Amino acid sequence: MKISIPVLIGILAIGNASAATPATCSVTVSIEPVIMRMSKDEFRIVFGVSGDQCSEKGCSGIIKYKAEWRTQEGTGNVDSKMLSYAIPSGSSRSIAVDRHYFDMGEGKHTTDLVHVSVDEVSCAQPRLTAER
Repeated sequence: MKISIPVLIGILAIGNASAATPATCSVTVSIEPVIMRMSKDEFRIVFGVSGDQCSEKGCSGIIKYKAEWRTQEGTGNVDSKMLSYAIPSGSSRSIAVDRHYFDMGEGKHTTDLVHVSVDEVSCAQPRLTAER
């Protein structure tokens, strides 16, 4: 059986249009990040994420954030970071924890974390589930 190329392209386009209907997913960082000092220059930064649409199938994504830090001598910088998170099915909230060392002096300075700001939160629902 021969199928012309324009007909084949049309069939593929119709199939892709029905399969490409993306599930909407929206996640927010629900509270200000919690910052815990572990040592002179090591910190844990905790983000609370929530998404009402995640309770049925779960969600995952990336949190992009900036951390502004300064040493006791006045040297400072802003680091851009990415952290993955996952909200399991059956839940609408979770946490994501990042371990971070600021001031690569390896403990020679006491570093203060001045400010943490969230730039973007991506969200995707899983494509495969245990039921499939």
